[in-house]
Amino acid sequence: MDLEPRSATPASSALARERALELLSRGKRFVLSGHQRPDGDCLGAQAALASLLLDQGREVWIYNPDLPEKRYAYLGEKVQQRAFTGGDLPLHDVSVLLDFSELTRTGDLAPVLAKHPSKKLVVDHHIHHGAPWWDECYVDVTASATGLLVRRIARELGWKLDRSAAQGVFTSLVTDTGWFKYSNTDAETLSVAAEMIALGVEPSSIFDKLYQQRTRHHPAYLARLLARTEYLADGRLAVVDQPLAEKLDPDLVDSDELLDILRSVASVEVVLYLREIPSGACKLSARSKTDYDVNALARRFGGGGHRKASGATIPGTLGDVRPQLVTAALEGFGASAPTPR
Repeated sequence: MDLEPRSATPASSALARERALELLSRGKRFVLSGHQRPDGDCLGAQAALASLLLDQGREVWIYNPDLPEKRYAYLGEKVQQRAFTGGDLPLHDVSVLLDFSELTRTGDLAPVLAKHPSKKLVVDHHIHHGAPWWDECYVDVTASATGLLVRRIARELGWKLDRSAAQGVFTSLVTDTGWFKYSNTDAETLSVAAEMIALGVEPSSIFDKLYQQRTRHHPAYLARLLARTEYLADGRLAVVDQPLAEKLDPDLVDSDELLDILRSVASVEVVLYLREIPSGACKLSARSKTDYDVNALARRFGGGGHRKASGATIPGTLGDVRPQLVTAALEGFGASAPTPR
C-alpha cells in the first residue's frame, strides 16, 4: 500500500461517507483492526461492525496490536478479538481501522497492514493531522464515540442490529462518555443508548462487567498512585507519574478511573498521567475539563486525540520526559515551570 500523502475527499463530506458505505456493502472478507491497548470504544465498535458484517454473510476477523482486557471478553461472543502475534493476516479485501487514523498506532501490525493489497477504510471520531493516506473513510470528529458511527453506518445501509451488535455500540458509548457524564454526551448519544437498551442491552450487567470486577488489592494500588499526585499552577494542573520501578496492579490500565478522581477536585482543570514503560518511553494520558486543549499539548509530543482527552507515547525516561511535559503544560496556563523536585 502507498502511504505517501495524496489528495482525498474531506472526511466530513457526504461523498466520502457514500464511498465508505459502498466499500462496506460490496466487500466480502474483512479484517477489523484497532489501536494499541484497545479501549472500550475501539473494541465495542469492532464487535458491533463484526456482528453486522457477519449477519450480511461476510467473513470477518478482528486483529488488534494487544489483547483486550479481560473485562471486555463479553464483546467476543460472535467474533474472537485476537492479538496479532506475527505472520500474515487472513486473505481479505477490506481492512477497517476503527477508532484511530494513524497506522503507526497498530504497532507491529502496521507494516503487515500497509503491504496488504486490501482497501483501507478508516472509521473514526478523532482529529487527523496530515494528509489522508487511506482509500476511504467514515469520520466525524463531533461524534461522541466510534461506536456511534457504526450505528449510523448500519442505519444508512439498512442493516439491523442484533443484541450482540447493540452491546458493542452501547459499550462504545458508555466508555467514551464516562457513562454519559463527559461533555461529549449529546442528544444523539442518549437516543442511541436508549435504542440499544430496547434491543436487549442490560446497562447494569455491562456496568458490572466493566467496573465491578477488580481484585481486592486494586484500591490499595490506586491509592499508591494517587499519593504521587503533584498539584501545580495554583492547583489547576494535577500530575501523576508512575516510574517503571513502581510495580502496580496490571489491571489498572483504565486510566480514566485515576483521572476522574483527580478531575473531581474543584480547582483542577487538567490532569496528566505519565507512565514509564519498558520500551524506554513514557505513556501520557491527558484530560481537561475546561477549554484547555490537551490535544494540542499531546501533539507537541507526537500524540493526539480530542481537545479534552488525548494521549501520547513519548521517547525517553520519566526523569527526562516529565519536566518537558510539565513545562509545556504550564505554558497553557501562562505559568512558569516549577523548581525541579
